[in-house]
Amino acid sequence: MSKSLRSSVRALGLGIVAATLFATGALADGHLSLDGKKIGVAVVGTQHFWDREAFNGAIDRVKELGGEVVPVDGGRDNQVHADNHDILLNSDVDAVISILGDGAVEPKFEALKNAGIPVFTVDHLSPHGINNTTSDNYYMGTTIGRYMADAIGGEGKVAIFNAFEGALRICGIRAGLWKYVMQDYPGIEIMQPELAEAFANAPEDARKKTLDLLSANPKGTIDAIHVGCWDQPAIGIVQALEEAGRTEIKVTALDGGPETLEIMAEENSPFVANVAQQPRKIGSTAATNVARHFAGEKLLPQTFVDVKPVNGPEEAKAVYKELGYGDLN
Repeated sequence: MSKSLRSSVRALGLGIVAATLFATGALADGHLSLDGKKIGVAVVGTQHFWDREAFNGAIDRVKELGGEVVPVDGGRDNQVHADNHDILLNSDVDAVISILGDGAVEPKFEALKNAGIPVFTVDHLSPHGINNTTSDNYYMGTTIGRYMADAIGGEGKVAIFNAFEGALRICGIRAGLWKYVMQDYPGIEIMQPELAEAFANAPEDARKKTLDLLSANPKGTIDAIHVGCWDQPAIGIVQALEEAGRTEIKVTALDGGPETLEIMAEENSPFVANVAQQPRKIGSTAATNVARHFAGEKLLPQTFVDVKPVNGPEEAKAVYKELGYGDLN
């Protein structure tokens, strides 16, 4: 091959690589801007750590990119959250980032879309949205299933708190895939009926329901308790196990907030496995995707943000530090 031909091939190859990197955003991030753009950021509520972190992550990233933020908080009321999109529709925003919510938001998204205002969602896949940013919920459900099965030696009776499987898509994925993994363990029995946690004051609600469960099922008849979608109820579950002297029962859950990682890191904690999300990164990524859209990039329907499996106290300490919560050593 001649020198000139080699140079041409090399130039072509570099051009293809550059085009690929731009398409994935690897080169574009340094040139993204929301300068002159007004971005609405709607969150279902800020009472829960995850929601608050995603909300703040989106707001901070919009500001970092030079945009103006119009924030609205639904106070954990799905209808208020939905109605807040009407406020954004009338606020002359250029785009909306919407965090969580149920089906009540769909007509609001449609109205925004019809008005030419692009919608970007977090943990809520919508036909009216440009892109949904979320954790890999499929990986979360299967991973926590494997970890829990290993923790009880592949057999035993398991109770599950699973109030939101039918109400929220992400919860359905996580709990559904946990159950799918359970099918591979014929020695594991999922106790019926499933338990339904409350969102409001979740730890105390789960503590009381766990004490009732333990009263009805003497020692040796329950091997694990799993929370199907998140991990705030697990705080109360661990409290109940300690009160009742039943810490031989293993606890698993999902989200990996700082409070639950702290409990996992304690010596001989019954809370043995979790999968930590990165809510601030999810919110920030959603805002970055808004800028990519305005830069003319083609976005995939979903952007998946990596999660951090947590199996045992040492991994809890490591992930706690990695996510910037501090040092538990």
